[in-house]
Amino acid sequence: MLSNINLADIRSFVLIIQLGNFTKAAEALNVSRSHVSRQISQLEAQMGVTLLLRTTRTLKLTDAGKVFFQRCEQALNDIDQALLAAVDNVDQIRGLIKVNSVGGYLGEEIIAPIATEFMKQHPNVAIQLEFSSHRVDLVEEQFDIAFRMGKLEDSGFIARKLIEVKMGTLASPDYLANKPKITHPKELVHHQCLTGSVKKWNFMNAESGQHVEIPLTGHLQCKNGRVLVKGALHGNGIIRVPHIYCLNELEKGELVEVFDDWKVPSVDFSVLYHRDQYQPKRLKLFIEFVTHYFEHKLTNKEFTQ
Repeated sequence: MLSNINLADIRSFVLIIQLGNFTKAAEALNVSRSHVSRQISQLEAQMGVTLLLRTTRTLKLTDAGKVFFQRCEQALNDIDQALLAAVDNVDQIRGLIKVNSVGGYLGEEIIAPIATEFMKQHPNVAIQLEFSSHRVDLVEEQFDIAFRMGKLEDSGFIARKLIEVKMGTLASPDYLANKPKITHPKELVHHQCLTGSVKKWNFMNAESGQHVEIPLTGHLQCKNGRVLVKGALHGNGIIRVPHIYCLNELEKGELVEVFDDWKVPSVDFSVLYHRDQYQPKRLKLFIEFVTHYFEHKLTNKEFTQ
């Protein structure tokens, strides 16, 4: 009976687990929920094992289901990538690349121009570029590549560090002029702080090496770095952003470092992509293009000064 199992049933089973329920899987497959349910029942009957424990509200894998899902997910991904590689034209780079990136300066001023330059060189490639700052799931959200800042959890994908980004704790001279000098990060709780997606600010003492973490509730909360910089320029409070977001303002003295001895550790900026043995040529070339751009067209000064 195992030799008669339909690959489509296995695909439906894997998609159900990836998306979390039968309804989303049915919508993704453009079939009815009852059709997907029959596929799973048929698959379990042919295998002679229960893969899913399901009620009207919950969906849970059995031990056998967990093992089956893990192996089938990887196997199906290999099959899909092998098919893409097989049909990818050897002499022509074509197709769609789905990219997710942090927004703000890095997304708009660096990643977007990289994408448009790549498309100019390869006119048969289309790029779908989306900006967000949340932790992205490349499989569930169907992205090929993501650009992220900070430490990345081991997710089974490849994370290639592109550059280190210098961070700063900044404010306008006008804001600081009427306040007592800030000597320790713990004093930030008594100030107006403008926060993005990170609500716990980490600091390291340049002399002692001591680390501290300060939880903050932002006087202004916004995930867009440009908004935070403008807020600081208007004297609305203290921000923690990459220096690259405000190089001109730092050079002009419109924004200054709050601390003398406490520094924000630099943050990695990385490209994240699938660990595929059979990667379409358009993705390989795009990753190489991105890496070359960061190595040769961006100066370290832009990120580390």
